[in-house]
Amino acid sequence: MRRGRRLPTVEDMKKALITGGSRGLGRALASGLAAAGYAVVIDARDPRALGRAADAIRADARRAGHAGADVTALPGDITDPAHRAVLCAAGEIDLLVNNAGTLGAAPLPALADYPVGELRAAFEANVIAPVALTQLFLPVLRERGGAILNITSDAAVEPYAGWGGYGAAKAAIEQASNVLAAEETAIRVWWVDPGDLRTDMHQAAFPGEDISDRPLPESVVPALVRLVTERLPSGRYRAAELVPA
Repeated sequence: MRRGRRLPTVEDMKKALITGGSRGLGRALASGLAAAGYAVVIDARDPRALGRAADAIRADARRAGHAGADVTALPGDITDPAHRAVLCAAGEIDLLVNNAGTLGAAPLPALADYPVGELRAAFEANVIAPVALTQLFLPVLRERGGAILNITSDAAVEPYAGWGGYGAAKAAIEQASNVLAAEETAIRVWWVDPGDLRTDMHQAAFPGEDISDRPLPESVVPALVRLVTERLPSGRYRAAELVPA
């Protein structure tokens, strides 16, 4: 038989870990990456919701021509060190997407009234946990020339009344990303503002209001997949600027 190019195997597939993958942007991005040929690992606190998301991601991948999509669901809380260890034990990855987070106190309070315990929890979920998970995966990401994608918000850079807790936490993860990009030149580090989306978290920020005018999370997935597959330079991006022409 003529010797030709070796067919790709499961071991050749690039692998991504997306935290907060049971709904919203995390779920949509996991589908987009699986459709692009990535093996994906997703986590979330609700096991049932996570299982349903994994089934949906596999179905989306089949429709995109990847019938054997490799989707692993690992339920748990990203702020729990034991869960982070489980994620790290799931195997080598090429892309870490720190998407899981929390809005913090809701309805959104002024900083003068912000419960300190809720503020601490917001920083734990939106800053400490992503940095801790990044530390665990950095050795393998360096070895594989991988990438880190941190999901941020315009609330990190704009002074919206009521968004002080969430915005301060997102500003912190942005600066951590900025420093990490300067320190880790062997990998890509991106922090991306996806814009206002029609998600449960965004609805929680506006209780009782109609947010149906916001675009669905799926609308920004092509922009994020482009960032990942084209390996654009490290830095801060807005999804609207990355939409493929």
